[in-house]
Amino acid sequence: MICSMTGYAVKTRDLEHGTLQLELKSVNSRYLDFHFRVAEDLRALEIPLRELLAARINRGKVECRLSFNAAAAKADQLKINGELLATLKSLNERVRGEMPEATPLSVNETLRWPGMFGEQNVDFAELSPEVMALARDALVDFTATRGREGDKLAETIIDRVNAMRDIVRRVAPRIPEAQAIYTEKLRQRLTEALGGASDDRVLQEVAVFATRIDVAEELARLTTHLDEVERVLKQGGACGKRLDFLMQELNREANTLGSKSAITEVSQASMELKLLIEQMREQIQNLE
Repeated sequence: MICSMTGYAVKTRDLEHGTLQLELKSVNSRYLDFHFRVAEDLRALEIPLRELLAARINRGKVECRLSFNAAAAKADQLKINGELLATLKSLNERVRGEMPEATPLSVNETLRWPGMFGEQNVDFAELSPEVMALARDALVDFTATRGREGDKLAETIIDRVNAMRDIVRRVAPRIPEAQAIYTEKLRQRLTEALGGASDDRVLQEVAVFATRIDVAEELARLTTHLDEVERVLKQGGACGKRLDFLMQELNREANTLGSKSAITEVSQASMELKLLIEQMREQIQNLE
């Protein structure tokens, strides 16, 4: 399977004391780069999460958000921390005694006070299996989204490969004819320019130039590189860097084709090939 480096997944799980939420999202990057945003009480799980993700993801800038929302617990499970409430009430009265102009704590502020619903009673170490199971579920969806986008990118690249093959097939039969016409024109001009030079000398110079404008090798290598692009895409896996290297090679051949061009058809073919290569390169930058 071909995977894009762009992906997203979010999973939640309701527990006795609250709700766990794990979010994964990724964008393009040359390397595998993790960024964790984990609730402080769950910080100890960052390393096992990193190991789990690194075993399935090869490239991309990946952000992992893990949170525990105690306020999201079911209403019949909510229990106010009486000791904390009494402490807040005492502190509120004391502050109001010292500073009468101070605004008293509202009900909303009191209920939102950290620990008011007893999350201090949560044993976060016991949440480890739940968090890892949640991460595995999220990773399945995350990989699926990257795979679906990867398939679309692969289809786009294959379309460009087929377009390049059409150009090569269109140009290849014209090469010998165009080369012969251009060689004859060159021979006539050299004969006129060199005046008394022998035909052998003229033909020798023409033959040397003919080898310089022969693009058969470039067309053959282009076809070979296109075959390799299709093979790599079919093989799947982390292929972004391999395909990027092949784009460099294809561009090299297209440039040489243009520099050797002796007829308009080849020059146009070179430009069309480079445009298609650039379009493929843009898509490949998104592949893992």
